[in-house]
Amino acid sequence: MKSLFVCLSLSVLCVAPAMAEAPAPLSPELRAALARTPNTKKARNIILFIGDGMGISSVTAGRILAGQTRGADGASYRLTFEGLPYTGLSKTYSADKFVTDSANGISAITTGVKTINAAIGVDATVKSNNCASSLKGRIPTIAETLKAQGKATGIVTTAGLTDATPAGAYGHVPTRGWRSDAELPTEAKQAGCIDLARQMIEAPKAVRLDVALSGDRARFVTSAQGGKRQDRDLTANWRNLPGAVVVTDKAGLAAVNTKTTKTLLGLFADGDLPSVVDHKGQGPTPTLEEMTRKAISVLSHNKDGFFLLVESASIDKWHHENNAYRALTDVDELDKAVKAALEMTDASETLIIITADHSHGLTLSAGSTRNEPILGLARKNGVNEPDKNGQPRLTLNYATGPGARPAGSPPLTEEEALSPDFHQLALTPMSSAQHAGEDVPVYASGPFAHLLTGTVESTFLYQVMRYAAGKP
Repeated sequence: MKSLFVCLSLSVLCVAPAMAEAPAPLSPELRAALARTPNTKKARNIILFIGDGMGISSVTAGRILAGQTRGADGASYRLTFEGLPYTGLSKTYSADKFVTDSANGISAITTGVKTINAAIGVDATVKSNNCASSLKGRIPTIAETLKAQGKATGIVTTAGLTDATPAGAYGHVPTRGWRSDAELPTEAKQAGCIDLARQMIEAPKAVRLDVALSGDRARFVTSAQGGKRQDRDLTANWRNLPGAVVVTDKAGLAAVNTKTTKTLLGLFADGDLPSVVDHKGQGPTPTLEEMTRKAISVLSHNKDGFFLLVESASIDKWHHENNAYRALTDVDELDKAVKAALEMTDASETLIIITADHSHGLTLSAGSTRNEPILGLARKNGVNEPDKNGQPRLTLNYATGPGARPAGSPPLTEEEALSPDFHQLALTPMSSAQHAGEDVPVYASGPFAHLLTGTVESTFLYQVMRYAAGKP
């Protein structure tokens, strides 16, 4: 038999001829990427999902918890919105701060202009708590613009309807605290400003929302009705609208006839909605997914399409408390709402964007093995991985907040760390965890979603939504 080697000399160094190598099969992910073609048709519908406070660390830890909750490997689990074809990063700073709050955070996205922290629907010339400057600096929101164009518009949130993020669809104030007339300063009233609840209810027909599902009942009814208002019951104004329905619990929402209902107001709590961890989808509180499904069902009857803002507010609310369990559970709740929206709309004509207004100081560190609970102690196969002082440590921690542990506290236990009410440790003691300033993720699909790649300003999201809807 002839040798397969060709020796270049009498030395032992020989070179084997190149062997043909079978091509590696293409992965499903690569096949999908290769088949991807930008959609440049006009967007009939636009759905903007906001995971309030949902930075990269929240997505990663939320993904792991969602997978582990389902008995799967959390690290390799994929949230629905992570499967969307286009991904980018958004820069969230405000006109006056490195780190934004939710007011400027959403306002930049819905108006295309960054403003100062706490301001909504106004430009950067506004002065905090100054009515006159807000009237002069007022800017239309994407919801108002698209409603005037003929689309139906709506809001879904687990916060109060007058909280910063939902107010970003309709509100124009120099400070987010002007939520009811009881919270509006006398000088602001005298200068011609009105509170956010009135702004939503009394908006002109041409720009008024068609659907609003949330908490905040107290800011829409009078003190005599158990609310905060000093003037009148604003829900009565809504009931007088054509085809209007007002609901206050899950059963009422489920019973809404989406074919005959033209305007729908749902107020399911006096303030923010409770965490799904506490109501587990039972009782009077609807889930984010249920509210999203009902909103889309009502809005879809508009022949010109719709704009819908959906906020998972509890991510932020519970991060502020250093309660990672409830915060990360709401990442999964947001994902369920995204999945519902994808199921209920035509992907070819619906621009769907998932992003955050800002991040939070949650960190995912330590060397826990993948079979260990993400919420527990840092461990390798059940054995604690202590800190340099020999004390148990956590996989999830916060930079700031109320979770700071007093000196001399007993060592942490796995049982304690896995409690739903546990507050993860914080490096710097604060009454409430502060926001973080790093860029936040953007996930998108549908018409002109391909524009949302790379690192962009938060205001760019507004530009893409407006352009996709056919507005230059």
